[in-house]
Amino acid sequence: MNFNEKELFSVALVGFDLINGPFLKWKKKYDEINDFVNLDDFAVNFYLSFRGGNAGKKPRAILYDDFYVVAFPKDLELCCLFMKPRGIETNIKNLNKIASRIMVEMESDDDEDVEGVSKSSDVDTVEEVKRLITNILNDTEMSTPELRKYFKLTNSEIWKLISDLESDRKIKRTGKKGRAQLWTAI
Repeated sequence: MNFNEKELFSVALVGFDLINGPFLKWKKKYDEINDFVNLDDFAVNFYLSFRGGNAGKKPRAILYDDFYVVAFPKDLELCCLFMKPRGIETNIKNLNKIASRIMVEMESDDDEDVEGVSKSSDVDTVEEVKRLITNILNDTEMSTPELRKYFKLTNSEIWKLISDLESDRKIKRTGKKGRAQLWTAI
């Protein structure tokens, strides 16, 4: 990310109160035209984004569609520089193409792995997967695609197992989440 001072449109200092938590201590606007974010409302979000989590695993910058934020911690405070990125659209488009290509490659690798597993699976393995599905769904709801990811099964394979478990009255439908069916153990 190439820094250019002309991209800076606002600076804010987010403080931290031990009782009330993060709060906007002060802000300064350099560009009245570009008002991308209401700093009063987002002070807590930015503080938690940059200061929360594990030590050493915190972001230095977060890129949004219309702006990016670079933050510098000092004691319990956080200085946020709000920037308007210029010329980053082409980089994002190129990264999107790379990500799409990688996802297609990984999905094809997963399909090859799943085909190898499903052909070699026997009755004991199928019964073990059914038992695991029932245990996973005990006291929780999960959609069919979520279950599919746990076991790296194809759509038809997971639906066959789910149908068998439903017929055996070990699981039941609890509703829908979008187009996905939700299940729970009985």
